[in-house]
Amino acid sequence: MGHRLSKIYTRTGDDGTTGLGDGSRVEKDSARVEALGCVDELNALLGVLLTEPMSEQISQCLTAIQHDLFDLGGELSIPGHQLLQAHRVEALEQVLDDLNATLSPLREFILPGGTRAAALCHLARTVCRRAERVLIALHRQQATPPIALPYLNRLSDLLFVIARHLNHSSGAPDVLWNHQK
Repeated sequence: MGHRLSKIYTRTGDDGTTGLGDGSRVEKDSARVEALGCVDELNALLGVLLTEPMSEQISQCLTAIQHDLFDLGGELSIPGHQLLQAHRVEALEQVLDDLNATLSPLREFILPGGTRAAALCHLARTVCRRAERVLIALHRQQATPPIALPYLNRLSDLLFVIARHLNHSSGAPDVLWNHQK
């Protein structure tokens, strides 16, 4: 692979537009760029989460998800291009089922917290939900990658379970919501 970026700034975005991977230019506040930004933010947040202590299994899972999110960003940048495959949704479901089987059933709502890693994972879950909402808005306007919505929906569920798993594996309890405060 040659040099992809020989110069970081181009000044072409100074007018409020940005270039997509297909060469077209769109407003920086367009629904497509907003979706790209949310997916990128989620990916960056997973990078922060990965600096925390965790099992190799969770680390490898989150790293694979980062690659998936980069692919999804590519799909959003090149309308009509497909990189993310349906088997990745199934892979998320498998990890989700495996991890959830090790956790006690939920009897109460939980609050984001416990360990720092779990709290960061809960934050990633909320960013994932926002990315999903933004992608739904884009989907109403124009075609979106076919696997994107199921992927983000499953990913937010998985991030919830990973947060619980991170607490459990470190011996920290989930923070239960006290509805009778």
